[in-house]
Amino acid sequence: MDLRKLKKLIELVEESSIAELEITEGEEKVRISKSGPGIPGYAYMPQAMPAVMPPVQHQAAAEINNKTEGTAATNPNVIPDGHVVKSPMVGTFYRAASPGANPFVEVGQSVKTGDTLCIIEAMKLLNEIEADKNGVIKAILCENGHPVEYGEPLFVIQ
Repeated sequence: MDLRKLKKLIELVEESSIAELEITEGEEKVRISKSGPGIPGYAYMPQAMPAVMPPVQHQAAAEINNKTEGTAATNPNVIPDGHVVKSPMVGTFYRAASPGANPFVEVGQSVKTGDTLCIIEAMKLLNEIEADKNGVIKAILCENGHPVEYGEPLFVIQ
Protein backbone atom coordinates (compact mmCIF):
# COMPACT_ATOMS: atom_id res chain seq x y z
CA MET A 1 0.00 0.00 0.00
CA ASP A 2 1.28 3.44 -0.88
CA LEU A 3 2.71 5.55 1.96
CA ARG A 4 0.66 8.58 0.88
CA LYS A 5 -2.53 6.53 1.20
CA LEU A 6 -1.51 5.43 4.70
CA LYS A 7 -0.88 9.03 5.77
CA LYS A 8 -4.27 10.09 4.41
CA LEU A 9 -5.99 7.22 6.22
CA ILE A 10 -4.27 8.21 9.48
CA GLU A 11 -5.53 11.77 9.05
CA LEU A 12 -9.07 10.50 8.43
CA VAL A 13 -9.02 8.37 11.58
CA GLU A 14 -7.53 11.24 13.58
CA GLU A 15 -10.23 13.70 12.43
CA SER A 16 -13.12 11.29 12.97
CA SER A 17 -14.65 9.74 16.06
CA ILE A 18 -13.90 6.17 14.94
CA ALA A 19 -11.44 4.16 17.00
CA GLU A 20 -10.30 1.73 14.30
CA LEU A 21 -10.21 1.46 10.51
CA GLU A 22 -9.41 -1.66 8.48
CA ILE A 23 -8.80 -1.49 4.71
CA THR A 24 -8.25 -4.39 2.29
CA GLU A 25 -6.73 -3.90 -1.16
CA GLY A 26 -6.21 -7.19 -2.98
CA GLU A 27 -4.09 -9.33 -0.67
CA GLU A 28 -2.92 -6.37 1.43
CA LYS A 29 -4.80 -5.54 4.60
CA VAL A 30 -4.05 -2.58 6.89
CA ARG A 31 -5.61 -1.80 10.26
CA ILE A 32 -5.21 1.64 11.83
CA SER A 33 -6.44 2.08 15.38
CA LYS A 34 -6.24 4.87 17.91
CA SER A 35 -4.18 4.06 21.01
CA GLY A 36 -5.57 3.79 24.51
CA PRO A 37 -7.20 6.74 26.27
CA GLY A 38 -4.93 9.76 26.64
CA ILE A 39 -2.14 8.20 24.60
CA PRO A 40 -1.93 9.51 21.04
CA GLY A 41 -0.61 7.13 18.40
CA TYR A 42 -1.52 4.55 15.80
CA ALA A 43 -0.71 0.94 15.01
CA TYR A 44 -0.17 -0.30 11.47
CA MET A 45 -0.64 -4.04 11.08
CA PRO A 46 -0.33 -5.61 7.63
CA GLN A 47 -2.39 -8.77 7.89
CA ALA A 48 -1.03 -10.70 4.91
CA MET A 49 2.28 -11.42 6.70
CA PRO A 50 3.68 -11.05 10.21
CA ALA A 51 3.98 -7.37 11.16
CA VAL A 52 7.36 -7.80 12.84
CA MET A 53 9.98 -10.36 12.00
CA PRO A 54 12.20 -11.47 14.88
CA PRO A 55 15.97 -11.08 14.50
CA VAL A 56 17.38 -13.45 11.92
CA GLN A 57 20.60 -15.39 12.24
CA HIS A 58 22.85 -13.88 9.56
CA GLN A 59 24.64 -16.13 7.14
CA ALA A 60 28.31 -15.48 6.63
CA ALA A 61 29.07 -13.15 3.72
CA ALA A 62 31.38 -15.75 2.20
CA GLU A 63 28.57 -18.33 2.19
CA ILE A 64 26.26 -15.90 0.37
CA ASN A 65 28.99 -14.91 -2.09
CA ASN A 66 29.83 -18.54 -2.87
CA LYS A 67 26.25 -18.97 -4.12
CA THR A 68 26.92 -16.43 -6.88
CA GLU A 69 29.02 -18.95 -8.81
CA GLY A 70 32.34 -17.52 -7.61
CA THR A 71 32.07 -14.08 -9.22
CA ALA A 72 31.25 -12.09 -6.10
CA ALA A 73 33.36 -14.38 -3.90
CA THR A 74 36.58 -13.20 -5.53
CA ASN A 75 35.57 -9.52 -5.60
CA PRO A 76 32.41 -8.48 -3.76
CA ASN A 77 32.29 -5.18 -5.69
CA VAL A 78 31.88 -6.98 -9.04
CA ILE A 79 28.30 -7.57 -10.13
CA PRO A 80 27.87 -10.45 -12.60
CA ASP A 81 26.57 -9.63 -16.08
CA GLY A 82 22.81 -9.70 -16.49
CA HIS A 83 19.68 -7.79 -15.55
CA VAL A 84 20.10 -6.22 -12.10
CA VAL A 85 17.04 -5.98 -9.83
CA LYS A 86 17.53 -2.96 -7.55
CA SER A 87 15.86 -2.05 -4.28
CA PRO A 88 12.94 0.33 -4.83
CA MET A 89 13.17 1.59 -1.22
CA VAL A 90 15.21 1.78 1.94
CA GLY A 91 14.52 -1.04 4.38
CA THR A 92 15.56 -4.46 5.63
CA PHE A 93 16.09 -7.28 3.10
CA TYR A 94 14.53 -10.70 3.80
CA ARG A 95 14.90 -13.73 1.51
CA ALA A 96 11.93 -15.59 3.02
CA ALA A 97 8.44 -14.76 4.29
CA SER A 98 9.37 -15.72 7.86
CA PRO A 99 12.38 -17.02 9.78
CA GLY A 100 12.84 -20.71 9.11
CA ALA A 101 10.81 -20.62 5.87
CA ASN A 102 12.38 -21.52 2.53
CA PRO A 103 13.79 -18.53 0.60
CA PHE A 104 11.63 -17.22 -2.23
CA VAL A 105 14.45 -17.85 -4.75
CA GLU A 106 17.88 -19.49 -4.91
CA VAL A 107 20.80 -19.04 -7.31
CA GLY A 108 20.13 -21.09 -10.46
CA GLN A 109 16.34 -20.99 -10.05
CA SER A 110 14.17 -19.91 -13.00
CA VAL A 111 11.82 -16.99 -12.36
CA LYS A 112 9.03 -15.37 -14.32
CA THR A 113 7.91 -11.76 -14.33
CA GLY A 114 5.86 -11.18 -11.19
CA ASP A 115 7.46 -13.95 -9.09
CA THR A 116 8.35 -12.79 -5.57
CA LEU A 117 12.12 -12.51 -5.10
CA CYS A 118 12.31 -11.13 -1.56
CA ILE A 119 10.66 -8.89 1.03
CA ILE A 120 11.84 -5.46 2.08
CA GLU A 121 10.52 -4.30 5.42
CA ALA A 122 10.10 -0.54 5.64
CA MET A 123 8.29 1.21 8.50
CA LYS A 124 6.88 -2.12 9.76
CA LEU A 125 5.30 -2.78 6.34
CA LEU A 126 6.45 -5.83 4.39
CA ASN A 127 6.85 -5.13 0.67
CA GLU A 128 7.22 -8.01 -1.78
CA ILE A 129 9.80 -7.33 -4.48
CA GLU A 130 8.90 -9.09 -7.72
CA ALA A 131 10.93 -10.13 -10.74
CA ASP A 132 10.55 -7.66 -13.57
CA LYS A 133 12.00 -10.06 -16.13
CA ASN A 134 11.92 -13.78 -16.97
CA GLY A 135 15.21 -15.60 -16.48
CA VAL A 136 17.45 -17.46 -14.08
CA ILE A 137 18.77 -16.06 -10.80
CA LYS A 138 22.49 -15.66 -11.36
CA ALA A 139 23.39 -13.90 -8.10
CA ILE A 140 21.87 -12.81 -4.79
CA LEU A 141 23.75 -9.69 -3.77
CA CYS A 142 22.35 -8.99 -0.27
CA GLU A 143 22.51 -10.83 3.02
CA ASN A 144 19.31 -11.86 4.76
CA GLY A 145 18.27 -9.44 7.50
CA HIS A 146 20.61 -6.65 6.39
CA PRO A 147 19.59 -3.08 5.56
CA VAL A 148 19.37 -2.00 1.92
CA GLU A 149 19.40 1.45 0.34
CA TYR A 150 17.27 2.80 -2.49
CA GLY A 151 18.77 1.63 -5.80
CA GLU A 152 21.04 -0.97 -4.20
CA PRO A 153 21.48 -4.08 -6.38
CA LEU A 154 19.65 -7.10 -4.92
CA PHE A 155 19.64 -9.81 -7.61
CA VAL A 156 21.09 -10.53 -11.03
CA ILE A 157 18.76 -12.29 -13.49
CA GLN A 158 20.09 -13.72 -16.74
